[in-house]
Amino acid sequence: MSSQVEAFSQVEWLTKVRSTEPNRLAEALAKRKRRPKVIGDRGTLFLIAADHTARGQHRVGDDSTAMADRNDLLTRLRLALQRNNVDGVMGTADIIEDLALLGALEDKVVFGSMNRGGLDGSVFELDDRFTGYTAAGIKRAGLDGGKMMVRIADDDSRTVETLRSCAQAIDELADQGLPAMVEVFSVSRREGLVVDDDPARLARAVTVASGLGSTSSYTWLKVPVVQDVGRVIAATTLPVFLLGGDPGRDVAETYRRWERAMAFPQVRGLVVGRAVLYPPDGNVAQAVDTAATIVSGG
Repeated sequence: MSSQVEAFSQVEWLTKVRSTEPNRLAEALAKRKRRPKVIGDRGTLFLIAADHTARGQHRVGDDSTAMADRNDLLTRLRLALQRNNVDGVMGTADIIEDLALLGALEDKVVFGSMNRGGLDGSVFELDDRFTGYTAAGIKRAGLDGGKMMVRIADDDSRTVETLRSCAQAIDELADQGLPAMVEVFSVSRREGLVVDDDPARLARAVTVASGLGSTSSYTWLKVPVVQDVGRVIAATTLPVFLLGGDPGRDVAETYRRWERAMAFPQVRGLVVGRAVLYPPDGNVAQAVDTAATIVSGG
């Protein structure tokens, strides 16, 4: 942590830099030490997810505003990124640039989040427009890949536009030699927006997402760990990363599900945010270490 940051509060220092020396954000990203490989010799990848707030999603468990305090979120992220076997972070430009200024991204893998336009709880939630990073912006910032979300709803015509936009983004990232991490859901509008945890329907969504773009060479998938997740994973040969999600009250069962899913050969790692950043007991370090142990195989 910079001595300049120590002289101020974290947020005060960041805001001062942003208002007086905005060029330092790009400089911090350009100067950061990068890893030679996204997935190293261990063969797995553990990323902390930090793109929830750009989609208006602040809830953790019963607390509807848990992620809304930026100083608290950054403190938790910095703590998580300091733990052993945490490979990096996935987030939107505001958070990635804050972390870069704070020196938290040295020797870390960084993915930029791309389509955040479908705001949580809005009438246009399934209109998942690309309002975050572009492929060109990811390349310019020296990031290691891009993440996008595909929610397939047969009863909402906006799904096809999301599919088209994601296919284009996959191609643009592939042209740069960068992986596209595609987060896949099956959803419906039966009673509001319902996320379908049926493995057969999620497997169908996985096959659709796997076929997006003119090449799948750089396409990775990010899937929720539903019951019988093996049926979902069996639907693809693409690298699969597990979605952490909100673990609810039974944290131990969440960890057991991750551990079982990691045994499948397609599964290359875990991308988790709220479950380790806001654990029920408040011990971020312990939650991150437990997840890291699961990803590394002990």
